[in-house]
Amino acid sequence: MRDSRFDVWAPHAETLTLLLDGTQVPMRSTDGDWWVPDAALELDETTHDYGYLINDDSTPVPDPRSRWQPEGVHGLSRTFDPARHSWVDGDWTGRPLAGSVIIEVHIGTFTPEGTLDSAIDRLGHLQELGVDFVEVMPVNAFSGTHGWGYDGVDWFAVHEGYGGPAAYQRFVDACHERGIGVIQDVVYNHLGPSGNYLGKFGPYLSDHHATAWGDTVNLDGENSDEVRAYLRDNVAMWLRDFHVDGLRLDAVHALVDDRAVHILEEFARDVDELEAHVGRPLTLIAESDLNNPRLITSDEAGGYGLDAQWSDDFHHAVHVNLTGETSGYYGDFAGLDALAKVLTKGFFHDGTLSTFRGRHHGRPLPAQTRAWRLVVSSQNHDQIGNRAIGDRLTASLSPGQLAIAATLELTSPFTPMLFMGEEWGATTPFQFFSSHPEPELAKATTEGRIGEFARMGWDAAVVPNPQDVETFNRSKLDWSELDKPEHARLLEIYRELIALRSREADITTPWLDASTVDVSAEDGTLVITRGSLVVAVNFSSDERQLPVRHATEVLFATDARVALGKTTGTTTGAPVGTPLVPLSLPAQSAAVIRVTRA
Repeated sequence: MRDSRFDVWAPHAETLTLLLDGTQVPMRSTDGDWWVPDAALELDETTHDYGYLINDDSTPVPDPRSRWQPEGVHGLSRTFDPARHSWVDGDWTGRPLAGSVIIEVHIGTFTPEGTLDSAIDRLGHLQELGVDFVEVMPVNAFSGTHGWGYDGVDWFAVHEGYGGPAAYQRFVDACHERGIGVIQDVVYNHLGPSGNYLGKFGPYLSDHHATAWGDTVNLDGENSDEVRAYLRDNVAMWLRDFHVDGLRLDAVHALVDDRAVHILEEFARDVDELEAHVGRPLTLIAESDLNNPRLITSDEAGGYGLDAQWSDDFHHAVHVNLTGETSGYYGDFAGLDALAKVLTKGFFHDGTLSTFRGRHHGRPLPAQTRAWRLVVSSQNHDQIGNRAIGDRLTASLSPGQLAIAATLELTSPFTPMLFMGEEWGATTPFQFFSSHPEPELAKATTEGRIGEFARMGWDAAVVPNPQDVETFNRSKLDWSELDKPEHARLLEIYRELIALRSREADITTPWLDASTVDVSAEDGTLVITRGSLVVAVNFSSDERQLPVRHATEVLFATDARVALGKTTGTTTGAPVGTPLVPLSLPAQSAAVIRVTRA
């Protein structure tokens, strides 16, 4: 039987030689510009280091489909057989996204060691928190020792600094053992600037499209069939070979594809087929700020058929109403009415004028859209790390305001996503960091970072140097904070809210029109009614008295001083005989109230 591990698609090659364990093996071209070893290879089951010599180049380059890069993205590839892992998750049946809670994690800063194996040691914390999924920021191989991962170049390999592919399998197994699903963040819209050798092999990169981050992928040009197959095979690898439960697709607006069937549709169909085969839910989540419902509309209805998408509008509305910050793209979200619209419509910009963009933006979600299809957050890697100094909400909000953010997020009908450390009010920043070994690239990254903040009105002078290793070290979580009372109290609030979310069906009711929201801009209060529950929030710095119709008990409160009074009479505007119960909300607090149906 022929060993196909070293077959490679290389239409740009005139000659191709496989360098295998130091020995040169001639290769020949076959149909479709695939190259295969010219002679049968007799290899044992140990690992083998290999690369390719293309045309007259004497320096070997890695395999485009390399599963393992032990010496980094410029080194030789090493064979890796994912089937050799003895999985222990045979009883794992997966998790549906509906009703779930996600936490986003960056492996390099989640623990002091910054590895997948050390992350396993912290899974008990996530299990006790009650989350259903951990969403892992990109782990594919990238140049340097540390970075966010969005400039990866070897999409099939796991970054060696995190422990490589075997460690990734151990991590997924450990998550499943604790009842936690894994969503992997993947980047298909561009390749990083260092270690990208794909262009030597073939037309992987587009010559008629570009992104702000680098070369985009050839999805619709000549020879793009094999490039699309390359991406689709990568999707299947994570879900099949690594037992991952879902993928977060980075910046899908930059997947420029003019073909009649968009690559996202192909992803969705492939995953539907694989889901039927493996017998557990598999999820595709798009990162998009287009506010275009087509992404999450079924293919039968003319959409792309993805399961969910990130929705930044929720973040912006919560952020502005808690911080008062209105610079840049935050400007349109001032006022509680903006938050009320997001809670009942999903999108704020649904065809409305976006002053930041200088044009109208988005379109309305169809009324039947399930609210869980929108993944929302009050903090995430983008909204923290793309601030000038990478400051979390902890740096500017009071404990009461942090609890309000948690309440709004975890009682929303959407799919909430926390960012690691948010649950205890971590004070460590999450800054943008990189470790490009090339001086020119390092300089360009640093200068480009400063230039990005002009439109937000942030002081470029305070932007940390992404190439300084201390920028990376500052961004590591400080787990000792959990021993401090103020952090322990916030953690308990998050645990209580997640548990409440799992108990109360009215919180996860998926219909957008199931919620009504009343706001008082003058008093700084917001009251959300959904079924038998009322979520009352006091944004102001003074105590507020709110009348709640048919209130019976306080299920949750961010402040122990929340009080529900005795039934009183009626007030103007309420139906005659409607019992109203006074609710006392301390400054900057929130509560969830049980009410009886009228």
